[in-house]
Amino acid sequence: MKTTLSSKGQVVLPATVRRKLGLLPGASLEIAVEEERIILEPIRPRPPKPVLGIERRTGLPVLKASPHTLPLSSEQVKELLADFP
Repeated sequence: MKTTLSSKGQVVLPATVRRKLGLLPGASLEIAVEEERIILEPIRPRPPKPVLGIERRTGLPVLKASPHTLPLSSEQVKELLADFP
């Protein structure tokens, strides 16, 4: 795939690349130089970690997580429960 450097030093990422990586306008990219190569890497925000808490009305433990939280493994659930009083 080929692209051209503009007079302002800008590069257009082809639509196929943007779609494949899920890049939207305003996305942040990390840039690095390795020997004669330019490397662009998307900067993705980390999803928030789930937290084990107590439900006020019932006093029972509840897992508080946002819709963007990644699914938990059995090991991660065990770790959360181990720290729970």
